Amino acid sequence: MNTLPFPLASPPDALAAERGRKLFAGPVDFLKGVVAMEGLPPDDRPEICFAGRSNVGKSSLINALTNRKGLARASNTPGRTQEINYFTLGDGHYMVDLPGYGYAEAPVAVVEKWQRLLRTYLAGRATLRRAFVLIDARHGIKPVDEDIMALLDTAAVSFQVVLTKADKIKDKDRERVLKQVREKLAAHPAAYPELVLTSSEKGEGIATLRTIIAGID
Repeated sequence: MNTLPFPLASPPDALAAERGRKLFAGPVDFLKGVVAMEGLPPDDRPEICFAGRSNVGKSSLINALTNRKGLARASNTPGRTQEINYFTLGDGHYMVDLPGYGYAEAPVAVVEKWQRLLRTYLAGRATLRRAFVLIDARHGIKPVDEDIMALLDTAAVSFQVVLTKADKIKDKDRERVLKQVREKLAAHPAAYPELVLTSSEKGEGIATLRTIIAGID
Protein backbone atom coordinates (compact mmCIF):
# COMPACT_ATOMS: atom_id res chain seq x y z
CA MET A 1 0.00 0.00 0.00
CA ASN A 2 1.34 3.43 -1.00
CA THR A 3 1.39 5.68 2.06
CA LEU A 4 3.41 8.49 0.52
CA PRO A 5 1.82 11.94 0.64
CA PHE A 6 0.93 13.17 -2.84
CA PRO A 7 1.31 9.79 -4.58
CA LEU A 8 1.57 9.53 -8.34
CA ALA A 9 -1.86 9.16 -9.94
CA SER A 10 -2.53 5.58 -10.99
CA PRO A 11 -3.06 4.79 -14.67
CA PRO A 12 -6.78 4.72 -15.50
CA ASP A 13 -8.75 1.57 -16.13
CA ALA A 14 -9.85 0.89 -19.69
CA LEU A 15 -13.31 2.47 -19.30
CA ALA A 16 -12.01 5.68 -17.74
CA ALA A 17 -9.18 5.92 -20.26
CA GLU A 18 -11.65 5.64 -23.12
CA ARG A 19 -13.75 8.45 -21.64
CA GLY A 20 -10.67 10.66 -21.55
CA ARG A 21 -9.63 9.67 -25.05
CA LYS A 22 -13.07 10.48 -26.46
CA LEU A 23 -13.13 13.90 -24.83
CA PHE A 24 -9.85 14.93 -26.42
CA ALA A 25 -10.54 13.16 -29.71
CA GLY A 26 -13.68 15.29 -30.08
CA PRO A 27 -13.84 18.99 -30.99
CA VAL A 28 -11.04 21.03 -29.40
CA ASP A 29 -10.80 24.48 -30.94
CA PHE A 30 -9.00 27.71 -30.24
CA LEU A 31 -11.60 30.27 -29.14
CA LYS A 32 -9.73 33.49 -28.39
CA GLY A 33 -6.70 35.11 -26.83
CA VAL A 34 -7.48 37.42 -23.92
CA VAL A 35 -5.32 40.36 -22.82
CA ALA A 36 -7.67 41.84 -20.18
CA MET A 37 -10.27 40.44 -17.79
CA GLU A 38 -13.12 42.11 -19.66
CA GLY A 39 -12.19 40.00 -22.69
CA LEU A 40 -12.89 36.69 -20.96
CA PRO A 41 -15.67 34.58 -22.49
CA PRO A 42 -18.91 34.15 -20.50
CA ASP A 43 -18.43 32.06 -17.35
CA ASP A 44 -21.15 29.65 -18.44
CA ARG A 45 -19.23 26.38 -18.20
CA PRO A 46 -16.54 24.77 -16.07
CA GLU A 47 -12.95 25.36 -17.08
CA ILE A 48 -9.52 24.02 -16.28
CA CYS A 49 -6.28 25.87 -16.82
CA PHE A 50 -2.60 25.13 -17.27
CA ALA A 51 -0.06 27.33 -15.50
CA GLY A 52 3.70 27.05 -15.31
CA ARG A 53 7.05 28.74 -15.57
CA SER A 54 8.13 29.83 -19.02
CA ASN A 55 9.57 26.96 -21.03
CA VAL A 56 8.10 24.28 -18.74
CA GLY A 57 6.44 22.57 -21.71
CA LYS A 58 2.82 23.78 -21.53
CA SER A 59 2.29 24.00 -25.28
CA SER A 60 3.82 20.58 -25.85
CA LEU A 61 1.61 19.06 -23.15
CA ILE A 62 -1.59 20.61 -24.54
CA ASN A 63 -0.69 19.42 -28.03
CA ALA A 64 0.02 15.91 -26.70
CA LEU A 65 -3.28 15.80 -24.80
CA THR A 66 -5.27 16.84 -27.87
CA ASN A 67 -3.06 14.93 -30.34
CA ARG A 68 -2.90 18.10 -32.42
CA LYS A 69 0.61 19.33 -33.17
CA GLY A 70 -0.15 23.00 -33.67
CA LEU A 71 -3.10 23.68 -31.38
CA ALA A 72 -1.01 25.46 -28.73
CA ARG A 73 1.96 27.33 -30.11
CA ALA A 74 5.16 27.79 -28.15
CA SER A 75 7.04 31.03 -28.64
CA ASN A 76 10.64 30.77 -29.81
CA THR A 77 11.50 33.16 -27.00
CA PRO A 78 10.48 31.98 -23.51
CA GLY A 79 8.15 34.42 -21.82
CA ARG A 80 6.81 36.08 -24.95
CA THR A 81 3.30 34.59 -24.76
CA GLN A 82 1.24 37.37 -23.18
CA GLU A 83 -2.34 36.20 -23.65
CA ILE A 84 -4.70 33.92 -21.80
CA ASN A 85 -5.59 31.49 -24.57
CA TYR A 86 -9.03 29.89 -24.44
CA PHE A 87 -9.93 26.60 -26.13
CA THR A 88 -13.32 24.91 -26.26
CA LEU A 89 -13.09 21.31 -25.07
CA GLY A 90 -16.07 19.38 -26.36
CA ASP A 91 -19.44 21.06 -25.84
CA GLY A 92 -19.20 21.81 -22.14
CA HIS A 93 -15.72 22.87 -21.01
CA TYR A 94 -13.07 25.50 -21.53
CA MET A 95 -9.39 24.63 -21.50
CA VAL A 96 -7.17 27.60 -20.73
CA ASP A 97 -3.48 28.10 -21.51
CA LEU A 98 -2.07 30.78 -19.21
CA PRO A 99 0.98 32.90 -19.98
CA GLY A 100 4.23 31.56 -18.60
CA TYR A 101 5.51 33.16 -15.43
CA GLY A 102 8.85 33.68 -13.74
CA TYR A 103 11.02 34.64 -16.69
CA ALA A 104 10.54 36.75 -19.77
CA GLU A 105 12.63 38.49 -22.40
CA ALA A 106 10.21 41.38 -22.73
CA PRO A 107 9.98 44.95 -21.41
CA VAL A 108 9.42 45.11 -17.65
CA ALA A 109 6.12 47.01 -18.01
CA VAL A 110 4.79 44.34 -20.39
CA VAL A 111 5.83 41.53 -18.06
CA GLU A 112 4.16 43.24 -15.10
CA LYS A 113 0.94 43.75 -17.08
CA TRP A 114 0.48 40.11 -18.03
CA GLN A 115 1.61 38.79 -14.67
CA ARG A 116 -1.08 41.01 -13.12
CA LEU A 117 -3.62 39.58 -15.56
CA LEU A 118 -2.54 36.04 -14.64
CA ARG A 119 -2.99 36.70 -10.93
CA THR A 120 -6.35 38.43 -11.41
CA TYR A 121 -7.62 35.51 -13.48
CA LEU A 122 -6.51 32.87 -10.98
CA ALA A 123 -8.05 34.74 -8.07
CA GLY A 124 -11.31 35.74 -9.70
CA ARG A 125 -12.64 33.19 -12.20
CA ALA A 126 -15.63 31.56 -10.51
CA THR A 127 -15.93 28.71 -13.04
CA LEU A 128 -12.31 27.61 -12.72
CA ARG A 129 -12.54 24.05 -11.39
CA ARG A 130 -8.88 23.14 -11.24
CA ALA A 131 -5.53 24.64 -12.13
CA PHE A 132 -2.86 22.28 -13.36
CA VAL A 133 0.48 23.70 -12.24
CA LEU A 134 3.24 22.37 -14.45
CA ILE A 135 6.62 21.68 -12.88
CA ASP A 136 9.73 20.64 -14.82
CA ALA A 137 10.63 17.18 -13.49
CA ARG A 138 14.32 18.06 -13.77
CA HIS A 139 14.13 21.04 -11.45
CA GLY A 140 11.22 20.64 -9.02
CA ILE A 141 9.27 23.48 -7.41
CA LYS A 142 10.89 26.92 -7.53
CA PRO A 143 10.00 29.97 -5.37
CA VAL A 144 8.05 31.52 -8.25
CA ASP A 145 5.91 28.36 -8.45
CA GLU A 146 5.20 28.65 -4.74
CA ASP A 147 4.03 32.24 -5.28
CA ILE A 148 1.37 31.00 -7.71
CA MET A 149 0.44 28.13 -5.40
CA ALA A 150 0.02 30.56 -2.50
CA LEU A 151 -2.29 32.66 -4.68
CA LEU A 152 -4.35 29.57 -5.49
CA ASP A 153 -4.51 28.72 -1.77
CA THR A 154 -5.85 32.21 -1.03
CA ALA A 155 -8.39 31.98 -3.86
CA ALA A 156 -9.42 28.47 -2.74
CA VAL A 157 -8.76 27.13 -6.25
CA SER A 158 -7.80 23.48 -6.27
CA PHE A 159 -4.54 22.90 -8.11
CA GLN A 160 -2.79 19.73 -9.18
CA VAL A 161 0.90 19.46 -9.94
CA VAL A 162 1.81 17.93 -13.30
CA LEU A 163 5.49 17.11 -13.70
CA THR A 164 6.67 17.57 -17.28
CA LYS A 165 9.66 16.26 -19.25
CA ALA A 166 9.81 13.03 -17.25
CA ASP A 167 11.78 11.39 -20.05
CA LYS A 168 14.67 13.80 -19.49
CA ILE A 169 15.47 12.78 -15.91
CA LYS A 170 17.17 9.66 -14.54
CA ASP A 171 15.28 7.42 -12.11
CA LYS A 172 17.51 8.29 -9.15
CA ASP A 173 17.05 12.01 -9.77
CA ARG A 174 13.32 11.55 -10.26
CA GLU A 175 12.90 10.26 -6.71
CA ARG A 176 14.84 13.23 -5.33
CA VAL A 177 12.62 15.69 -7.21
CA LEU A 178 9.43 13.89 -6.17
CA LYS A 179 10.54 14.13 -2.54
CA GLN A 180 11.14 17.87 -2.90
CA VAL A 181 7.77 18.42 -4.59
CA ARG A 182 5.92 16.47 -1.90
CA GLU A 183 7.61 18.43 0.87
CA LYS A 184 6.75 21.78 -0.76
CA LEU A 185 3.12 20.83 -1.46
CA ALA A 186 2.54 19.91 2.18
CA ALA A 187 2.34 23.65 2.95
CA HIS A 188 -0.41 24.32 0.39
CA PRO A 189 -4.00 23.51 1.42
CA ALA A 190 -5.35 23.90 -2.13
CA ALA A 191 -3.01 21.23 -3.52
CA TYR A 192 -4.83 18.22 -4.96
CA PRO A 193 -3.46 15.07 -3.28
CA GLU A 194 -2.09 13.33 -6.39
CA LEU A 195 0.76 14.11 -8.76
CA VAL A 196 0.83 13.37 -12.48
CA LEU A 197 4.14 12.51 -14.13
CA THR A 198 4.19 13.20 -17.88
CA SER A 199 6.33 13.18 -20.97
CA SER A 200 4.82 14.89 -23.99
CA GLU A 201 7.52 13.36 -26.17
CA LYS A 202 7.08 9.76 -24.99
CA GLY A 203 3.37 9.90 -24.11
CA GLU A 204 3.91 9.01 -20.45
CA GLY A 205 1.01 10.09 -18.23
CA ILE A 206 -1.04 11.55 -21.07
CA ALA A 207 -3.91 9.05 -20.78
CA THR A 208 -3.93 9.58 -17.01
CA LEU A 209 -4.18 13.36 -17.34
CA ARG A 210 -6.90 13.10 -20.01
CA THR A 211 -8.91 10.89 -17.67
CA ILE A 212 -8.52 13.29 -14.75
CA ILE A 213 -9.71 16.22 -16.86
CA ALA A 214 -12.66 14.21 -18.25
CA GLY A 215 -13.78 13.59 -14.67
CA ILE A 216 -13.93 17.28 -13.72
CA ASP A 217 -17.42 18.80 -13.88
